[in-house]
Amino acid sequence: MITAVDVIRAKRDGGRLSDEQIAWVVDAYTRGAVAEEQMAALAMAIFLRGMDARETATWTGAMIDSGERLSLAVDRPTVDKHSTGGVGDKITLPLAPLVAACGAAVPQLSGRGLGHTGGTLDKLESIPGWRAALSTDEITRQLNDVGAVVCATTEGLAPADRKLYALRDVTGTVESIPLIASSIMSKKIAEGSSGLVLDVKCGSGAFMKTPEQARELARTLVEIGTAHGVATTALLTDMSVPLGRAVGNAVEVAESVEVLRGGGPADVVELTVALAREMLALAGIDADPAAVLASGEAYETWCRMISAQGGDPEAPLPVAEHVHVVPAPRDGILEQLDAYAVGVAAWRLGAGRARREDPVQHAAGVVLQAKPGDRVSAGEPLLELRTDTPEAVAGALEALEGAVVVGDGPVSQRPLVLETVRA
Repeated sequence: MITAVDVIRAKRDGGRLSDEQIAWVVDAYTRGAVAEEQMAALAMAIFLRGMDARETATWTGAMIDSGERLSLAVDRPTVDKHSTGGVGDKITLPLAPLVAACGAAVPQLSGRGLGHTGGTLDKLESIPGWRAALSTDEITRQLNDVGAVVCATTEGLAPADRKLYALRDVTGTVESIPLIASSIMSKKIAEGSSGLVLDVKCGSGAFMKTPEQARELARTLVEIGTAHGVATTALLTDMSVPLGRAVGNAVEVAESVEVLRGGGPADVVELTVALAREMLALAGIDADPAAVLASGEAYETWCRMISAQGGDPEAPLPVAEHVHVVPAPRDGILEQLDAYAVGVAAWRLGAGRARREDPVQHAAGVVLQAKPGDRVSAGEPLLELRTDTPEAVAGALEALEGAVVVGDGPVSQRPLVLETVRA
């Protein structure tokens, strides 16, 4: 007979958990037969001792089996994307309609922001009328009609992950690569897509701070996807500087629309097209996403996608009541703009949340008037801090202390896409 204490001891002592032990403990925890304190002890043992590739794949499968799998009756090849989270990471917004405009179906089940990283659903909810909660039938219908859907994860997908994530959040075990990877992949595999591209970020604004950590996570994610029959590729991308020039909710939607209309910041366009190429390759579609983006077809798909979920793509977006300008301290070259600090500043302005139940301000955020490598003049605007609560500005300014460095240059530009990891 398997018991929770035996499983905890096995991992505590550096042993390998059997398939049977993993299946039992995940199922029993989901049902409430394993106590929170016991799973907390096991999560810490996994955090300290790790899991090998088979354990991680089996743990992922057990979390998938804790709930339902989406069965998508779609007449196009399905392919999805997931980002490990960053600052100004709005890529899902232009990417989903772009890949759909190229002929694939993109079922993008997304989440909300927590801490310094933004959430896709929070951004889209700044569009008047748009709704995140869709039924499985609505998801399938929209994929067939439009080709793309961005919505909340259905309640039945991987309930073990939802319960375990909340526990990890309060027990200091979030940063375990096997637990991060199984959390991501259990939901993505349960969505039912045949292909998955992962954007694994590294740098100050990411959870993985170094390329080595990001590479280990990327390889683990690709191994899990491959083990479960999902064609999986990962890109390692830089998150030492915020993506684009907008960090927040409505401001990121506005920037995404600029990209879909053929403009927008070069780094957002570059990463959107790079991820689209990988997604289309997995879907077996021969199309040039850069040409489709320039043609305006992706913007038309965006409008249909937003309208299908009750939103008005032409409606004005929320505008912050208060704007505080941070000026350049001297003439010179902007040498550093720390992504993590900017993310924390946006969070404190109201764009993010400290707890999952907290509300967000749709208009809050940070707008960058310069990026590293740009020449600036003393007193000219570097950052705009936008909020509906002016008293929040002091905390945002505190977060930005030391984050901005203006010098004499030159600045060595780190590539945006660092490497690709395939099965």
